[in-house]
Amino acid sequence: MKPKVLFICLGNSCRSIMAEALTRHRCGEGWAAASAGINPLGWVAPETLAVLDELGVDTAGLRSKGLDEFDLAEFGLLVNLSGHSLERRLSPGDFARVIHRPMPDPFGGSLERYRLSREAIDGLIRREICGAEPLPLKFPVT
Repeated sequence: MKPKVLFICLGNSCRSIMAEALTRHRCGEGWAAASAGINPLGWVAPETLAVLDELGVDTAGLRSKGLDEFDLAEFGLLVNLSGHSLERRLSPGDFARVIHRPMPDPFGGSLERYRLSREAIDGLIRREICGAEPLPLKFPVT
């Protein structure tokens, strides 16, 4: 069973969606990736899909969703891209390693701003996810 990573941002319309899609694209079968929003918008920004398409990244099935749609105990790693605290949103019973990697939020900005965010997220994925050793399935929240 491959390890699971959940990317979290504010609206699950830009950053975490990009991270989910880029992880699937870059890491192949190494990780199972998903994404969620603290306050999901319910739709994916068209600019997000456009900048992923520029790299040939598959965007089929991507949709905005909240943390409540997931059993967080299934994920070996949670990556907070938002810069917002997750402390009140995660209970001590949620077994996952949480890392905080705030990324620039392109929402409402130019296509170039989306590209810059995509590149920052892509770098994170290449350095810390694809190149990382798979994590055990459960970690205490840190």
